Amino acid sequence: MSQGQGNLVHVVKNRAEVVKKLADLIAEVSVKKISTSGVFNIGVSGGSLVGFLKEGLPKINTDFSKWRVFFCDERVVPEDSPDSTYGQYKELATTLKLKENQFVTIKQGISAEEAAEDYGRQMARHFPEVEWPEFDMLLLGMGPDGHTCSLFPGHKLLEEKTKWVAPITDSPKPPPSRVTMTFPVINNALYCVFAACGKEKADMVKRILVDKEDLPATRVLPSGTLVWILDEEAGKHKL
Repeated sequence: MSQGQGNLVHVVKNRAEVVKKLADLIAEVSVKKISTSGVFNIGVSGGSLVGFLKEGLPKINTDFSKWRVFFCDERVVPEDSPDSTYGQYKELATTLKLKENQFVTIKQGISAEEAAEDYGRQMARHFPEVEWPEFDMLLLGMGPDGHTCSLFPGHKLLEEKTKWVAPITDSPKPPPSRVTMTFPVINNALYCVFAACGKEKADMVKRILVDKEDLPATRVLPSGTLVWILDEEAGKHKL
């Protein structure tokens, strides 16, 4: 169990049901937050999550004009690079009629260190006068090595305790230069959500959820609610 309100693991039949379950949860939380605070602050990741959201989000009912979209991590590359996470979301942004100014993106043409500092300043404008920002929802990915965001096993950034956003220039997964949210920010979120499909994810899911191995994704223990949404193949050790 997490240290927060709960650790919810949903194992559903197939990928289509993972997409629907994830989209329904996002709809529920976004509608609630927009009704209470007028904005929905969400952090997104790349990888397979992009495909899930492209399929699921166009089918939900929420006021997308009230969304503010951050990136849990981002590669320090041009926005038109295939490695750019923001670039991967541009098609979805068009579909959902999200405006460019609803995305909080990294500054172009500067180093990872400068980009991380700038992203932290941008974030602080939306979360003023707080020790740590409180995101409504962070949609996280899980790599085959158990990394999440750009927080990799054994890396010194796992112990970062002061920065909201940190640079990494020695990522074991290319490209090497990135910026990433840190664990104090991740674990201050109201919802942290993982969604995964496929038998190739099953062993890592077991290592995290059953064995509690000390991997970056295992350290996601938000003060709010931790949600895992898995298909039967990925969640076979949790059935």
